[in-house]
Amino acid sequence: MKIAVMSCLHGNMAALEAVLEDISKNNCAEIYCLGDLVGYGPFPNEVVETIRELNIPTVQGCWDEDIVEGLNACECSYPSLLAEKRGKLAHEWTNQQIKAKNREYLAELPETLKVNNLCFVHGSPQSNHEYLLPEINAFTALERVLSVDADVLFCGHTHVPYVRNLESGQLTIKVNLSQDNHQISESFSTPLKRIINVGSVGEPRHGRPNATYVIYDTDTGAVQLQEIAYDYQKTAKALLEKGLPPIFAWRLIKGWEYAEKAEDPTHVCER
Repeated sequence: MKIAVMSCLHGNMAALEAVLEDISKNNCAEIYCLGDLVGYGPFPNEVVETIRELNIPTVQGCWDEDIVEGLNACECSYPSLLAEKRGKLAHEWTNQQIKAKNREYLAELPETLKVNNLCFVHGSPQSNHEYLLPEINAFTALERVLSVDADVLFCGHTHVPYVRNLESGQLTIKVNLSQDNHQISESFSTPLKRIINVGSVGEPRHGRPNATYVIYDTDTGAVQLQEIAYDYQKTAKALLEKGLPPIFAWRLIKGWEYAEKAEDPTHVCER
């Protein structure tokens, strides 16, 4: 069975429509969404309402959480003060625009979905603010998958798609039993695990403006990274018309992040 998995829609209705059309052409039996329905983009209500109407199983993204709970950010959540300022402007605008029924929907989204041997999260099972980058430490990556007892972990948040296979390996755990430093060791093997990052529908950062999502075959394990062209100029124009920071339109057209990388992407703000 083929399933489609998408993430980071960010209020980009034109991109969502193009992706849904491509999903239909590929005859996917099910669709899953990894959150961030809102934030940055000019059509937050339209995107949320589309996902609601189609009854697509969805987890809560960090932007969805922030619109519900209030901005959960400090200087360590943004790679620069300028990025923080832009993010707060986008949050304030989205917070003013979102309808009550859509805010309620975002509030009820789960942080994790588990379907058989597949797990769906926004950032990671630890936090929807954590970045699982492709170069993340192998032990950390494996621990994230094992923590949800899954074989395949689908995530988004980075806006850059990738597939990472975590090969079968041997892990050893040592536990101190008393103050005399007596230890016991336990070893166990774990089979092949995978992390699949589906990229971003609404704000790609892989160097091109095209939306991305993933088609996964649950029978064969085959992964298709889909890259879909759409009328990004329409979204860029709407961003400017609605008074959002012009840099959002520029980076949408370029498909770039336009910000420095955080030194430790696994760090999650505790405030």
